[in-house]
Amino acid sequence: MAGTFGSALVLFAHPDDAEFMCGGTIARWARDGTEIHYVVCTDGSAGSNEPGKGRDVMRPIRDAEQRAAADVLGVKTVTFLGETDGFLEVTPETRRKVTREVRRLRPDVIVAPDPSRLFFADSYVNHWDHKQAGLLALTAVMPDAPTRVMFQELEDEGIEPFEVPNLWLVSDEPDTFVDITDTIETKLEALAQHVSQGAEAAAPRVRERASAVGEASGRGYAYAEGFKAFRFVDDEG
Repeated sequence: MAGTFGSALVLFAHPDDAEFMCGGTIARWARDGTEIHYVVCTDGSAGSNEPGKGRDVMRPIRDAEQRAAADVLGVKTVTFLGETDGFLEVTPETRRKVTREVRRLRPDVIVAPDPSRLFFADSYVNHWDHKQAGLLALTAVMPDAPTRVMFQELEDEGIEPFEVPNLWLVSDEPDTFVDITDTIETKLEALAQHVSQGAEAAAPRVRERASAVGEASGRGYAYAEGFKAFRFVDDEG
């Protein structure tokens, strides 16, 4: 398992995505001293199909639930970019928003969904917004965050270009595993904060998935989360 980082930016589409994707890893890193920052791309406003629970009703509910879940995991900050849930796009404006946060926070690693994941087995088609969030992470890595002339107006805020050292994509074909045996209960507690989504009921499925990843790691982990890890800087020495 790769070591922890000094700081991490977790970029994702909707409230609850981070907890499902990598809540055990976040809890472990936070426990071990990593400064964790959440950047939520959308407002979560499409989080209910119930009559009368439109976007204006759901926005504050999803916001509060996400902040409660982040508190459980030990996340330092939560930033909402405010894009409309269900309509996230990779545009110059969303790229600028993400670049601003990456340059401002200057994380040792970005954690994001794998944008190449179109479906899972024969039972799940990936949400459009998840794919777009992953693509925004890739465009932040190259060219947006490190290239001075991309969104150069950010210099007026004193925000300088930044080369992202590491990118971890939550992947179905991981090459890097994090043992979450000691933090899976914290992951489940964080998921339970998303009451409007009934996330607590997903606990058996979450356990089953984490157990399968732990077995796939070949390291004897009872529970694990898996990532495709990229490193863009050379190790000294």
